[in-house]
Amino acid sequence: MNAASAPETTGAESPRVRETLTALYGYVRPHRWTVVLGLLLALVGSAGGLLQPLATKALVDRLSSGGTLATILLALTVLVLLSTVAEAFGAYVLERTAESVVLAARRSLIGRLLRLRLTAVDRMQPGDLMSRVTSDTTLLRAVSTQAVVNAATGALTLVAAVVVMAFLDAVLLGVTLVVVAVVGAGAALLMPKIGQAAERAQAAVGEMSTGLERVFGAFRTVKASGAEERETARVDASARRAWRHGVRGAKWEALLGTADNLAVELAFLAVLAVGGARVASGDIPVSTLIAFLLYLFYLMEPVYKLVEAASAYQEGAAAISRIKEVDRLDAEPPATYTPVGTEAGPASVRFEDVSFRYGPGLPYVHQRVDFEVPGAGMTAFVGPSGAGKSTVFSLIERFYETTGGRILVDGRDIRQWPLSELRSVIGYVEQDAPVLAGTLRENLVFSAPGATDDDIRAVLARTRLDTLVDRLPHGLDTLVGHRGSKLSGGERQRVAIARALLRKPRLLLLDEATSQLDAVNELALRDVIAETARETTVLVVAHRLSTVTDADRIVVMDAGTVRAIGTHEELVAEDELYAQLAATQLLVPAERPAG
Repeated sequence: MNAASAPETTGAESPRVRETLTALYGYVRPHRWTVVLGLLLALVGSAGGLLQPLATKALVDRLSSGGTLATILLALTVLVLLSTVAEAFGAYVLERTAESVVLAARRSLIGRLLRLRLTAVDRMQPGDLMSRVTSDTTLLRAVSTQAVVNAATGALTLVAAVVVMAFLDAVLLGVTLVVVAVVGAGAALLMPKIGQAAERAQAAVGEMSTGLERVFGAFRTVKASGAEERETARVDASARRAWRHGVRGAKWEALLGTADNLAVELAFLAVLAVGGARVASGDIPVSTLIAFLLYLFYLMEPVYKLVEAASAYQEGAAAISRIKEVDRLDAEPPATYTPVGTEAGPASVRFEDVSFRYGPGLPYVHQRVDFEVPGAGMTAFVGPSGAGKSTVFSLIERFYETTGGRILVDGRDIRQWPLSELRSVIGYVEQDAPVLAGTLRENLVFSAPGATDDDIRAVLARTRLDTLVDRLPHGLDTLVGHRGSKLSGGERQRVAIARALLRKPRLLLLDEATSQLDAVNELALRDVIAETARETTVLVVAHRLSTVTDADRIVVMDAGTVRAIGTHEELVAEDELYAQLAATQLLVPAERPAG
């Protein structure tokens, strides 16, 4: 069984190695000449070290012949200084380039993450996605430049050292290579284990970030429920998994480093024994043995560089694998804000036989939904929870694609609209009315960055936010806290509505936009919405029928279908479900409609 599975593993690893190397080259390519400069400087530093044993041999020979040492000592000093300066400058160049690689990777990844389709985000955890931008990209620092240069300089200096050692004494070289090959074969078996441990550690870090994001997303609920200890234990479990895999990786790396030292030390003992015998027999002078032993210790550096490069590659490959997963997720094309305004007139909307479900095998949220909304006026969507009302808005915005049928805006299939153009005509207020960390001004102009101060003042007055601004210590430039924590629920809803109105949309989507408002502000906002509906197409999802009784048309939805369309009076008389909803909310007497 094991024999049969081995080729499959090899076949699976080969494409992954190619993908990793291709991705790595893509990160390094813009900085290739800087990396080449760092490589050349590293080689100059290594060359200085490579020449030192030969200079030592010359020094010993000069001592044996009774010659002066000043010239050789001066040359050795200059050699050490030059190699040290070259290595130091090369290290700076490479570190700076590594930071540039990480920056480029983060910018690319952030741009990709913010363009992901909701279907892709729904499958991932936000905390895990964030960890790919932070901890995973950090691992690129070592593998993108230092590992590349270490591998190149290590290989070149190792070859050069072996050539010089062969020139000094082929027999001693043979002894050295036999010992190194035996130990190196064992060390090679440790490489995949380092990569596996690194990948699992990074995955655990992603789980930890997800756990923290989960807690901070419902911080008040966590505290009110007395769940701090339970949530701490949950995040702590992920942290322990990351620690466990990190320690496992450290164990393999320590064994790898030990194997490196062991190879050199065993080779030293073997060369000392064989070399001592050859000196005693007169086959080689003592200076040759000294130089060869110095080269043997010199071999530690290029071998260590190769081991370090291999270890960094394993860790970097794990990070690149997780980063490339994001690249494979479905993303939307780049979008830019394009102010449209209402000059083109209100937009019309039509659903034609629309079906939708979130994935194969899942139940349908919409089943053959049909309705038409002409330009201007207010259309309300009502029905029990889970009827598919909010999904109407998600499909219009193309957060999700329909499973069947089509949606038309201005008589044009929304799949034929450029996405940024479609969304530029829409103002959207979500059910939970999110407010972003930052100032009140930044939140208001979030959907309309080109809005003027006059535009802002006008929309503040319309949404009754002007009194709030007057109370705030720094007016519009007051920080609203994480997710608008310094604002009340009703204030957050009014900010969200003001933000949408400031966009001057042709189509306004309001999903439970007044659910947290008091009666006075709700009545005022109803007037604002009614006024807006005279020049804009307004679609409203509402559970409180009091907010939509004056709508031009009401679409009653139930179990993903449209069961009735009409005005409040028509539906009370003709549709049993709507009449029950109205009676429950004390809008009509509790009587069954005729028919």
